[in-house]
Amino acid sequence: MNFETENIEFKSQFTEDIYKEVIAFANTDGGIVYVGIDNNGNAVGLTDVDQEYTRITNGIRDAIMPDVTMFVRFTIQENKVVRITVSEGSNKPYYLKGKGLKPSGVYVRQGTSSVPASPEQIRQMIKESDGDTFEEMRSMEQELTFEAAQRAFKLYGVEWGAEKYRSLGITQKKDGIYTNLALLLSDQCAHTTKIAVFSDDACTVFRDSKEFTGSIFKQFEDAVNYLALCNKTSSVIKGVIRTDKQDYPEEAIREALLNAIVHRDYSFSGSIIINVTDNKMEFISLGGLLPGLSPDDIRSGISQPRNKNLAEVFHRLRLIESYGTGIRRIFNLYADCPEQPQIEVTPNTFKIVLPNMNAVAAAAPKQASPVTAQMQKVLDYISEHGQITDEEVQSLLGIKKTRAFDLMKKMRNMGLVQVVGRGAEKLYLAK
Repeated sequence: MNFETENIEFKSQFTEDIYKEVIAFANTDGGIVYVGIDNNGNAVGLTDVDQEYTRITNGIRDAIMPDVTMFVRFTIQENKVVRITVSEGSNKPYYLKGKGLKPSGVYVRQGTSSVPASPEQIRQMIKESDGDTFEEMRSMEQELTFEAAQRAFKLYGVEWGAEKYRSLGITQKKDGIYTNLALLLSDQCAHTTKIAVFSDDACTVFRDSKEFTGSIFKQFEDAVNYLALCNKTSSVIKGVIRTDKQDYPEEAIREALLNAIVHRDYSFSGSIIINVTDNKMEFISLGGLLPGLSPDDIRSGISQPRNKNLAEVFHRLRLIESYGTGIRRIFNLYADCPEQPQIEVTPNTFKIVLPNMNAVAAAAPKQASPVTAQMQKVLDYISEHGQITDEEVQSLLGIKKTRAFDLMKKMRNMGLVQVVGRGAEKLYLAK
């Protein structure tokens, strides 16, 4: 053979370029590198073939990641040429240890040349080797720091350390390389959370906007704090009682944001979007429901986490209690609101819309039913004493238990009173 091909490469002497040739063959269809043969196919030989043989074998072992040596065989021909036979590897992409998982470190064979792989080729090789679970794949960024993650673990009283990385899924068990989960938790996380405040429900006129970056722990904290500023409080005074009510239940905001962070599809490069208007908050995350699930299933508390390791990390920190409870908790918080949260799903997005409870109350039609003399008597009693029980209603109005129950139910439906507690501890307060 006196010319190079897709599977044959000649090198007249040892240079570190040999490593990229081995990488390219291992990442493609395999091939042979001859060291001691020039570009014209002439066997020029190596001066000290034994020394060069040792240098080549040690270099390939030390310079290439992951370990490629099980796919490489070395032989010495005619005591002057080192033949390196490379089979296609099973743990692609292979790359230069000093360059990392990026085009400058990953090579593929193209014709008779070894060329840098494109980011798309690298991602495809990772997908084929590691499977189709994004959080478990090798991260293309390996120079990661975890300052925000350390603070979060310390805040919630959970131990953090490199010895925990494998059990958490931050590094792969087979080679200790950082996974995409590590990238999400790291300070170098490439995904962001965007919040926009609009003057109209069509979300076309901006009032303000923010983009939060860094570790998803930091994004969660920053987004919660910013949304708290958007969550106004309205006060209603009835008699001597003042009632303060926020536009949105704080826990509902928190659960909607956690759902967007934990369950979104991170294989998409876009951001989590949160739109705020005077009447609603919309939480939009990329990735629709997993196959077999419907919005009704989600409302019922059925959950199949897309990112199991990420969900487990948040579960360990007690940021989420158990799978599927967050959405159900949101609907429970809106149980007494005339307008319920809405779930909207497309093939590539999941949206949950929280109504502004104060805006809903203000827009509700005025109560058509008249306040009867008995109702007014109950309201006056609550105004004076701050509360009333079922027994006190019966005594105050001189009516029986069933009549008192029906009356208080009607007053509750009219929005005149609210109920606190259950059974013997049940109390009626001004609303």
